[in-house]
Amino acid sequence: MPTRRQKTGTPAEFRHRLIGLTGNNGAGKGEVAAYLTKKGYAYLSLSDEIREELRRKGEEITRDRLIAAGNALRRRHGADILARRVMKKVRGRTVIDSIRNGREVAFLRQQQDFVLVAVEAPVEFRYERVRKRGRAESAGTIEEFVAKEKQEMAGGTSGQQIRLCLDLADVTIINDGSLPALHRQIEERL
Repeated sequence: MPTRRQKTGTPAEFRHRLIGLTGNNGAGKGEVAAYLTKKGYAYLSLSDEIREELRRKGEEITRDRLIAAGNALRRRHGADILARRVMKKVRGRTVIDSIRNGREVAFLRQQQDFVLVAVEAPVEFRYERVRKRGRAESAGTIEEFVAKEKQEMAGGTSGQQIRLCLDLADVTIINDGSLPALHRQIEERL
């Protein structure tokens, strides 16, 4: 299993070739990714790999189906399958979104200049953000949202292991303020 890297605590320029993003639903991974793409990074998402799979099968894309299909892919082809697929598409500096399994982290750690960033936010903030998205989500109330999140935290070797990924992060960004505050953290931490 991958181990956590030592943090130096020193701010740096965007020196990493690959920036991986992990975090709970609604934490702000998409906002971090959008900021990094404005700074010249290409964008790839492990979840987009699953979306492609569902589209190919003609299935509706819902959060529950994304989770089930991702878990099935990991069971069939190895827990790092999504990371392996995405790495085939990497050309230069890239932000890789939606890392949710420890084996994905382990595979990406083998790549040159990879850093894993955890994006975290209080549950109330995340719930409100998810509600405003208008996507097909499986949690209507905050209680359902929290229950779904617990399922995603420790999903076994082929499931979602978000808690493990958060623990393995090299850098943690707390997204509980304004967009300018989030952007400052990105500048300071990466």
